[in-house]
Parts: sequence; C-alpha cells; structure tokens
Amino acid sequence: MIRRRWIETQAQRSEPREAETKSPEPCGRRRFRGTACLGFLRRESAVNKTELRKLQAFLRKSFGNEGVLVGLDPKDEDAAAVRLGERQIAKITVDDEDGDRSFAFAMKIPVGREVLQSYLQKLFENERLTLAARGRKGDFVELNSGEDFLGVISADDARGSSYTLQIAILDIDLDEF
Repeated sequence: MIRRRWIETQAQRSEPREAETKSPEPCGRRRFRGTACLGFLRRESAVNKTELRKLQAFLRKSFGNEGVLVGLDPKDEDAAAVRLGERQIAKITVDDEDGDRSFAFAMKIPVGREVLQSYLQKLFENERLTLAARGRKGDFVELNSGEDFLGVISADDARGSSYTLQIAILDIDLDEF
C-alpha cells in the first residue's frame, strides 16, 4: 500500500504541469541577460565565444605569448578568466553601459617596483615588455610592448609591495582579429 502511494506520487510529479509546458519569456531586467525559467533566472555569459576568441588573439599579440588562454570565468558568469598555463593570471570584465562595448583587463602583480619589469618579462617570456614612468606620479607606470602602449600599472598600497595591471580593450581593438 505504501509502495503504491509512493509510485502514484512519483508519477504525478513526472507529469508536466501547465506552467512547465509554457516557453520561457525574456527577462525584462537590464542587468541580467537571459530568460526567466519557472521562477528563476537562467543567465547567459556576458562574453560570447567570438569575443573570447578575439580577446585571446589580442592578448597573445599584445603580450607576445601564444600560451595566453581566455575562457569563461567559472566563478563569475559576467567575466572571462585569463590563464597562462594552468594558472589564472587575470580577469576581464565587460562594460557596455554607454552603448559602446569595451573590456577591462585587470591583473594583480604580487611583486615590488624594483622587480616589476623582470617579473612581467619572465611571466610572459617576452623581453620586449618594458615599463615607462608616467608623469610626476611615482605610483603609476606604463607597460609597453616595444613601441606599443598596453596599459597602466598602479600600486595597490603605499609601500608598493603589490601592483595591478589595467588594460582597457575597446571593441575596435578587436576588429582585426
């Protein structure tokens, strides 16, 4: 008797309800891109596969290292993870607030100013990466690859024991890829 009730209950649960047979409707929230599904939101990634491929090609050319990989960040659906070998070295976030799509590359660098350039050259296996002073401020430097400007490196703390590399990547920068 108990087994029969359990079987009937399971059969009732497996029958589709009216709400489940309706197709999901688009979500009206601007922040979330995706569709509303049975009371919860299934989100899509902010970065599509084509953009990931273009970002990877751009960063490989910029850093001069074919080992740079760009993929979806498993911890953050709105970002891409930049890997060098097995190690995640940076994160890329999307900015499409102004109607223009751009990407913000951010990489934490856990070394002091005196070894910053050699650290980046060894990490990316590229001797063309150089640092240049940026104006009068001592806590900012520019990262260049040969003659090309890549981004800005700023100190995270007053002692200068760690830094962050920031690169703004515009959608027009990715057109050639």
